[in-house]
Amino acid sequence: MHDSILHKFIPGGAGGTITDGVPIKKMDKDSRPLVGAGVFGAILVIAAVTAWCYYIASLRKADLLKTELLDLNKDGFLIRNQAGGIVLKMGFRSGTLDLDSCSKEGVILRCSRSFAGKVNFFIMTVKPKETVMCYRVRWEELESERPVEHAMSYNESHWYGGAETAVQHWPIAISGQQAPKPFVTSDVYSNRHDFGGILERYWLSSNATAIKINDSVPFHLGWNDTEKTMYFQARYQDSPYKPAPGRPPYAELSYRVCVGPDVTSIHKVMVRRYFPKPNKVPAKEMFRHPIWSTWALHKTDINQEKLLTYAENIRKYGFNCSHLELDDRYTRQYGEFEFDTQKFPNASAMFQKLKADGFLVSLWTHPFVNYDSANFGPCVQKGLFVMEPTGQLPALVKWWNGIGGILDFTNPEARNWFTSHLRSLRHTYGISSFKLDAGETSYLPWQFRTRVHLPDPSTFTRRYTEMAIPFNERAELRSGYSSQNISCFFRLIDRDSVWGYELGLKSLIPTVLTISILGYQFILPDMIGGNAYANRTDGNGKLPDRELYIRWLELSAFMPSMQFSIPPWEYDDEVVAIAQRFTELHETLVAPRVIELAGEVLDTGDPIIRPLWWIATSDETAYRVDSQFLIGDDLMVAPVLEPGKQERDIYLPAGRWKSYKGERFDNKEPIHLTDYPVDLDEIAYFEWVQ
Repeated sequence: MHDSILHKFIPGGAGGTITDGVPIKKMDKDSRPLVGAGVFGAILVIAAVTAWCYYIASLRKADLLKTELLDLNKDGFLIRNQAGGIVLKMGFRSGTLDLDSCSKEGVILRCSRSFAGKVNFFIMTVKPKETVMCYRVRWEELESERPVEHAMSYNESHWYGGAETAVQHWPIAISGQQAPKPFVTSDVYSNRHDFGGILERYWLSSNATAIKINDSVPFHLGWNDTEKTMYFQARYQDSPYKPAPGRPPYAELSYRVCVGPDVTSIHKVMVRRYFPKPNKVPAKEMFRHPIWSTWALHKTDINQEKLLTYAENIRKYGFNCSHLELDDRYTRQYGEFEFDTQKFPNASAMFQKLKADGFLVSLWTHPFVNYDSANFGPCVQKGLFVMEPTGQLPALVKWWNGIGGILDFTNPEARNWFTSHLRSLRHTYGISSFKLDAGETSYLPWQFRTRVHLPDPSTFTRRYTEMAIPFNERAELRSGYSSQNISCFFRLIDRDSVWGYELGLKSLIPTVLTISILGYQFILPDMIGGNAYANRTDGNGKLPDRELYIRWLELSAFMPSMQFSIPPWEYDDEVVAIAQRFTELHETLVAPRVIELAGEVLDTGDPIIRPLWWIATSDETAYRVDSQFLIGDDLMVAPVLEPGKQERDIYLPAGRWKSYKGERFDNKEPIHLTDYPVDLDEIAYFEWVQ
C-alpha cells in the first residue's frame, strides 16, 4: 500500500468491527501547529469542564453541609443569627467527621463515619417560632470505649445557667482548666469545687443562643479559660453514669441549640418547650411572712424550753411568722422519728401550746438512717437502702452527722416507709410541713445499686424531691434536678456569715438569678446573716457582723421569701426596728408582686427574680450587672453589698423610674447613678412609672 495511505479506521479500538474507511493523507509540516493548537484548546475545554464539575460538586457539598443558619465542617459547626453574625462555634474534640459519608434528607443532615470509625451523627432543623431556629444535634459512637466530646467557644459572649456553685458569679466566670467531670448534683457546702444541689443541663448566652443537653446523655462538663471554651463530654468509662440494662455502653452526646432575636425571648422559648413547670403556688403566707428557723441560733442544742422561748420572743418583738422551723437533733439518733424525751419531755404539750399561740411548725428531715439508729436494722432487713454494686449489702455513706444508710427512693417500699413516718408526725403533733435536707448524689457511693436502675445518678435527686409533694404547701428543698414541677420552695445551700462571693452575701443575687434561669422560681435565699459558724463568720465569732446582718436583712426583704434564724433581738433595738420595718415592707410592697408573678409561673415558667437584661436585651452593660435585680419588669432593686459603704453605683435601665426617695428619672438611655447615697437602714429600689 502507498505510504501516504494510513490503515483503515477501526471504530471501537482493538477488536472493533471493521468497516470501510476513508483514506487519510499524512499530515504535512505546515498543518502540525494547527493541530497542536486544537489539542491544547481541547485540553483547556476539558480542564474548564472538570473545574466546573468540581465547582458544582463543591457547591452541592457546601449546600449539603449548610442547614438554615448552621454550617457543618469536619471539625465542628458554627451557627449564625439572622443578621449573619456567628453566635456559636462548636468543635469536635473526640473525632472529625468523614464528610463523604454525609447525606441530607429534608430537615435532617446525617453522617455515618468519623475518621475514628462508624458513628451515628445527625443534625435536625426545627423551627418552633418564626423568629427562632433550633437544631437537634446527636453524635453517638458505635464502639464502647470512645467518649464523645464537643467544645463550645464562648469568646466574648456572656453565659448563664448550669448549676448552683459555692463561688457564684453572674454571668458565669470560668477560671482555670477543668477536665470534664460528672455533671451531677453535689453538696457544695462540703465539696466547694463540685456542681451544686440545684442543677440543670441548660445554658443561655447574651447573644441569644441557648443549649439544652438531653437527659439520656452520660454528661460531663469541663472548661478552659485560656481557650475560652466549655467542654461537653459523654462517656461511661470512669464515670457514675451507667447504660440502661441490655444497652451497649456507646457514648452519645445529644443536645438542642436554639437561636433567637434576643436573650429574653430565646429563654422564654426554651422554658416553655423543655422545662417542667410548677402546677400550683405554695402557701401565700410563705411569701408574706418570714420563716423562723432554730438552726443558726441553737444548732443541735435545741430543746423544748429553747423552742418555746424562741416563739415567745417572735411575738414579744412584734413579728409575724409563716411557720417555725425546728431544725436538727430533736430525735435521739439520726434516722428516727420520735422526739428525744430528754430534750423534749412533753412534745405533745409543746405543740399544743405553739398551736394555741398561732404558730405552725415545720420539722427538719433527711434521707439518712445512721447505723446506731433503732431503724437501721429493720431498714436493712426490708432492703430499703441504696445498695453496694453486688446488691447484697447496704452501701454505708458518710454525711455531716455520721455514717449510715441512705434510703433508696426508687424503691416504692422505701418511699412509703419514709412518707408514712412524716404523715405520722403530722397526724400526732399537727406538724405543718417538712424541711427536706440533702438529696444530692454526692452522698451516694461512686458505685451503687438502686431498686430501679438509674442511668443518670442525678435522677436520685429527682426521686428525693418527689417526697415533698404531699407537703408542698410549705415544704422546703435544697436540691433539685428536673424538679421544677414539685411546686414547693427551693432553698439555696447554706451560706457562711461573710461578705464575699463564696457562699457569702455577694453570692445571693448571682445564685438566685442562676436558679431562676434554671426554672426554680419559689426561692428561699437561706437564713438572714448566714449560719454563724465560728470559723466562717465575719464578726466577733458568735454573731455575724452587725452591718453584714442588716444588709443581708434588707436584701432578703426583696426576695420571694424571708427566713430568720439569728433573730434581730440578739443585736439591739435599732436592728429590731430595722427588721420590723423591712418585714413590713416585704409584706406590703414585695409579697403582692411576687404572689401575682408566682401565679404566672404556672403558665410561663418566667423568673420572678429577673436579671437587668430581661428588660434591656440590647444593653451590653446589663449583661454584667450582678448586684442588682428586677422583681417582674417594674421593680428594680440595688442593695449595698460592701462593708463600710453608705452609697453605691446604680445602673438604671432606660425608662421612667421613681426611686424609693420619690425622685423621678425619665431616661431615654440607661444612666449610671454614681455614689448614690444609701444609709445603713435603707436599700435602694426603683419602681417603673406607668
